[in-house]
Amino acid sequence: MENKDHLPNFVIENVLKSSSSHPIERETVKGYDFNQGIQYDQLFSSFLQTGFQATNFALATQEINRMLSCRHSNQQTSVVDQNTCPPECTIFLGYTSNMVSCGVRESIRFLVEHKYVDVLVTTAGGVEEDLIKCFAPTILGSFNLSGAELRQNGLNRIGNLLVPNENYCRFEKWLLPILDDMVDQQSEMKWTPSSFIQRLGERIEDPSSIYYWAAKNQIPVFCPALTDGSMGDMLFFHTYKKPGLEIDLVADIRKLNKIAIHAKKTGMIVLGGGVAKHHTFNANLMRNGADFSVLVNTAQEYDGSDSGASPEEAISWGKIRSGGSPVKVFGDASILFPLLVSQTFAKDWWKNR
Repeated sequence: MENKDHLPNFVIENVLKSSSSHPIERETVKGYDFNQGIQYDQLFSSFLQTGFQATNFALATQEINRMLSCRHSNQQTSVVDQNTCPPECTIFLGYTSNMVSCGVRESIRFLVEHKYVDVLVTTAGGVEEDLIKCFAPTILGSFNLSGAELRQNGLNRIGNLLVPNENYCRFEKWLLPILDDMVDQQSEMKWTPSSFIQRLGERIEDPSSIYYWAAKNQIPVFCPALTDGSMGDMLFFHTYKKPGLEIDLVADIRKLNKIAIHAKKTGMIVLGGGVAKHHTFNANLMRNGADFSVLVNTAQEYDGSDSGASPEEAISWGKIRSGGSPVKVFGDASILFPLLVSQTFAKDWWKNR
């Protein structure tokens, strides 16, 4: 009879299977030792060996710094039109509207103010929320507030942020005369989403605004989903007050794609997904992919969404060049992006002031 107390050799072999040496030399996993004190540069450097998304954060930092190194080989810093010599690395920044609703707005404004990016791609909310903050603030609330009570009090919730309806009323009061002027000038000027946003940036006269600096520094802002927000409501209302405004979307997609086509090299930084991500990526498809890429979002790829698509999927479409080091960091950009800026663009700015 078989001795049931005897452990068969194959069990030990299966559990204690011997390891072969890995052909690629790797870092050992090790976190930051706070016995060294609180030294943030060393803390962020240690992320490379921490594992999980900390390592992806460190890799994203390296990728953005590669963009900057490439960029600094030529000091041209904005794409005005196709007659302008593009920088060595043209940087596309795509972001969803919630990034402007929250305090990431100030990080984006810093990059635009100091000409660290050449092209912005966003949604309607990514434009209007910035301009609205020039008239009245967004305030902190909570994720679990009663929607019915907020509605009764004229408060709109974005996550744990609150935007009073009055803010939109102030924005509308400012915007409608601009729309009137645009209708009057239509015979001599062809309006596109980017020229419309440039006009808003020229009129806002507030240096806290992203689009004030975009207009001042001649950085184009592309917004293919221009009507998907409060601005769309106001454009709709305006058709009853003074009809006739036409905004040419096709001219903008031509302009956006030509910037990518004529770029020497390109870098993409995209916060979130949807329209902002796809239009940034698709423009780079026109040149067989971006050279440098950093994505920050929480989307997964199991449902086949473009928002959740990995860099590897983008390579299959020709939106990211093969042979590069693209990085996706899974996480909340309201935490991650200011930290990424602190370790890349902000360091570069303060070092070279």
